[in-house]
Amino acid sequence: MVMVRENDIFSRHEPAVLAALRKATVGIAGAGGLGSNAAIALARAGVGRLIIADFDKIEPSNLNRQQYTAHQVGLRKVKALSANLEQMTPFTQVVIHDVKVTPKNLEKIFGEADLLIEAFDKAGEKSMLINGWLGLRPDRPVIAASGLAGYGGNARLKTRKMGNLYICGDGASECAPGVSPMAPRVALVAAMQANLAVELLMKIKRRKNVQIQRVFRRQS
Repeated sequence: MVMVRENDIFSRHEPAVLAALRKATVGIAGAGGLGSNAAIALARAGVGRLIIADFDKIEPSNLNRQQYTAHQVGLRKVKALSANLEQMTPFTQVVIHDVKVTPKNLEKIFGEADLLIEAFDKAGEKSMLINGWLGLRPDRPVIAASGLAGYGGNARLKTRKMGNLYICGDGASECAPGVSPMAPRVALVAAMQANLAVELLMKIKRRKNVQIQRVFRRQS
């Protein structure tokens, strides 16, 4: 078995970018199509710590778009995703919570995150998470998704910004009853969320560095 080192995996990363990402923590609410794809993208980008929460188990119908394998059907999603991430990117710390996210436990689960990715299916849960997070952490971004059903329509996929809320997707498409979202478009929107997360993390880390430098200048 070939031993893989952290430096080997990230050897082509720009050092300053990698250093910032290794110190970052991203929360992911939901480990389905959006959450599992975004988690893998962020870990491979170099994010040092992921906090992932979901209370569901893997079903056969999940395999058409979620980052699980057939032999994982029946397992808890967060445990299976953590195991998959360990195989792919063993140098990212993964903290899992096999619970339903509610307004009462939101801060306890994700309070340490620099930003939060919303990866729920239901509109009510999305609204609860977004409003709860912005109420608790108004200075930390939340990246949501809306409109990712069907196929094609790449040009309609956009990111909208409303303060510290970002929404990726086309904002319109919905699945007809009994029809599942398809892997290509789900993965595209999840990648949009992950890519935006990296961009925002770099801005957050740079801002913190500037603030620290100003403190030291005042003290010197």
